[in-house]
Amino acid sequence: MTTNRTTDAVLRPASMDDVPQMEALIALSGVALSAGFYTPEQAQAVTALVFGVDTQLIEDGSYFIIERDGDALACGGWSKRATLFGADRTKTGPDRLLDPALEAGRIRAFFVAPSAARQGWGSMLMEHCQKEAAAAGFRTLELAATMPGVPLYLASGFEVIEPFEIALPGGVNVPLARMRKQIGGLGPCGSKPPYAAAQTMEP
Repeated sequence: MTTNRTTDAVLRPASMDDVPQMEALIALSGVALSAGFYTPEQAQAVTALVFGVDTQLIEDGSYFIIERDGDALACGGWSKRATLFGADRTKTGPDRLLDPALEAGRIRAFFVAPSAARQGWGSMLMEHCQKEAAAAGFRTLELAATMPGVPLYLASGFEVIEPFEIALPGGVNVPLARMRKQIGGLGPCGSKPPYAAAQTMEP
């Protein structure tokens, strides 16, 4: 658990008891913070059909919540599993473990409450998740960014490696960006760490 003594905000591992509060935060954040990046139709569709909590990360101890006085300010995590994005409802099968020596870990499901936006909570989560993933042996991280999230990830040192879209019911296409960052040292002879492409694509 990490406490920001300036604000009395606490960053801690999320529990299953936190899921209702985090889902409510995600529903608000997904729509409100998409203004100017997505159309209202795109924001509503991706929030309702894709965004949400992946409880596997809670079970793995790699999903976190930042709260102050019992109110959730932000949530987000990292993952040692193949799924790149999406809530429980988007999964169709087992979520295999990644090989840290060959594959990139994931940054997953970062959301900030609209009332707490642009106050550094996303950066706080990112720093914590990168340290945790590095401690688990990962040398590269990947994520699938929504357009509102791209500025945070660029500021955190990620690079866009592939723009793509997901097609949602009702003829709604939502643009995303696959992004990557090296967090470990160089491999033998100064080579960069190898990675394998993800088996599952998600936002």
